[in-house]
Amino acid sequence: MFKEFKEFAMRGPVLDLAIAVVLGAAFGAIIASLVADVIMPPIGLLLGNVDFANLFTVLKQGTEPGPYASLADAQAAGAVTINYGIFIMKIISFIIIALVIFIIIRNINKLKRKEEAPPEEPTTKECPHCFTEISIKATRCPNCTSQLS
Repeated sequence: MFKEFKEFAMRGPVLDLAIAVVLGAAFGAIIASLVADVIMPPIGLLLGNVDFANLFTVLKQGTEPGPYASLADAQAAGAVTINYGIFIMKIISFIIIALVIFIIIRNINKLKRKEEAPPEEPTTKECPHCFTEISIKATRCPNCTSQLS
């Protein structure tokens, strides 16, 4: 059983998929950092010093009653919260990743279209009498000597 699993795991598509998953996870972490550390602070500053990581609504007070200064304080107190600021950041991360993937696929499709050469003009034709392949310029078949139109 282990031998069969090893054969399955070492096939080309499986390894390609494993590499894609690892690279995708690393790319996702980079985009998450880009959103949380680079994009959201200026947006928060423009919106009046809003920290999106600390935008939440308390559904149920924790062991210590609120108000809570941050999401970490609310979670430490055991409060039940809706973390809509983090959700907004995740949506922005998703949009950026989707945009990057769209751009990559669009460029790959352009490259594929360039690689596809137009079909070449035929240089031979078939004799309608003896069905052998002859030059397209021929007016008489060299095999059966039939006149070609």
